[in-house]
Amino acid sequence: MSSSLKGIGCMCLGVLFLALGDAVSKWLGEVHSPLQIIFFRALVSLPLIALLAYFAGGMRKLRTKRPKVHLLRGIIYTGTMGFFVLGLTMLPLAEATAIAFVAPLFVTLLSVPLLGERIEPPVLVASLVGFLGVLIVVRPGGDAFGMGALVLVAAALCYALMMITARRYGGREHLWAMVFYMTVVPLVLTAAALPWVWQTPLPWHWLGFLGSGVFGVGATAFITLAFRFAPAAIAAPFDYSAMLWAVLLGWWFWGELPDVWVWVGSVLIIGSGLAIAYMERRTSLKRRPSA
Repeated sequence: MSSSLKGIGCMCLGVLFLALGDAVSKWLGEVHSPLQIIFFRALVSLPLIALLAYFAGGMRKLRTKRPKVHLLRGIIYTGTMGFFVLGLTMLPLAEATAIAFVAPLFVTLLSVPLLGERIEPPVLVASLVGFLGVLIVVRPGGDAFGMGALVLVAAALCYALMMITARRYGGREHLWAMVFYMTVVPLVLTAAALPWVWQTPLPWHWLGFLGSGVFGVGATAFITLAFRFAPAAIAAPFDYSAMLWAVLLGWWFWGELPDVWVWVGSVLIIGSGLAIAYMERRTSLKRRPSA
């Protein structure tokens, strides 16, 4: 099997794990607070991440000289997860996934004021098309629009800020250090809030909490491997296979089927994301010095 095919396979498997984790969180969110879900997800994930870091080169990979950066990223990640889990309980899984796809568009737009990057006109047009797709999905003023859509847009915005910080500091910190501390901070923050939101889990809910953490770490590991095996331009587009899994899982467990407008908006969002990825890759190749 070629390296690119291995990368595509790892990306698809990682995205499947993400979708399964989202479905479990949506199910748990019918009973438990998002803060309690985040706490147990972080509690399960943390030792697994430390174990992966150990096998990836030892615990020295977790050393850092930028604790304030990790604290900031952890706070943002807590907001991302909190908004997203809350949104999952308010909207169908496929619709929530479609809205979450706006995050890369936020990254593109926020890179101008926060990183000083310049957006080429075609990229700006593609971003606007993507936001048009989001508006079609959420339909402001229509019956489908509500607090759930706003909460998920807030989750996408937080996620974009997290990616902006990763772009700025990721080259100076090891990957597993960033993932480890990004998990420690939500664990501590949600633990502090746990006495006010605690709901005693039923026996099968414990399996859900365990599964949510395992799926989250599995997704991180396989998506990381995907970018090691294959170039980003080949692996990244398969991230959008999440929409397929969201539709299947939403239909299987909740009898949810997205209407035509969710599909139309999703096509615009995914198309704009792929166009931006293609144009950014082409620009980076032009800037690369020739041998």
